[in-house]
Amino acid sequence: MAEKKPAKKTATKAVRRTSGAGKATGGFTEDERAAMRERARELKSARSSAAGANDEGVVLAKIAEMPAPDRAMGERLHAIIMASAPSLSPRLWYGMPAYAKEGKVVCFYQNANKFKVRYGTLGFSDQAKLDEGQMWPTSFALKELTAADEARIGALVRRAVS
Repeated sequence: MAEKKPAKKTATKAVRRTSGAGKATGGFTEDERAAMRERARELKSARSSAAGANDEGVVLAKIAEMPAPDRAMGERLHAIIMASAPSLSPRLWYGMPAYAKEGKVVCFYQNANKFKVRYGTLGFSDQAKLDEGQMWPTSFALKELTAADEARIGALVRRAVS
């Protein structure tokens, strides 16, 4: 009877990705890493302070730091969201203004400058009750707001928390 030899193990090396210029990439952009650091600070701050002590002030301060077009959009969205669903609690989420119900983020505003893109985004998490069949939008690109857009946002926020 022939004896079976154990399978030979081959060493594998981790693949290091590089950009076209030959520079190693870590997988995340510097902006994404900054957002993760902001999120870690938010979590640490939430543990060390009373829950919701002055989260609205923190959100408004973050909006005030944004460049002019993003700041105006952030201020208007904050007003619409708070008027449409006063039960939502403003807070920061990855350094972005967000609005939570029972501690879970329902919607958020990602300003265009955050990741250096051409438009801001109003996003809804899986906590938002916006289900519509088998497919529905979870974020909206924002360049500017018309009265019709504001009404639609208000309706979406009310529906999201219903």
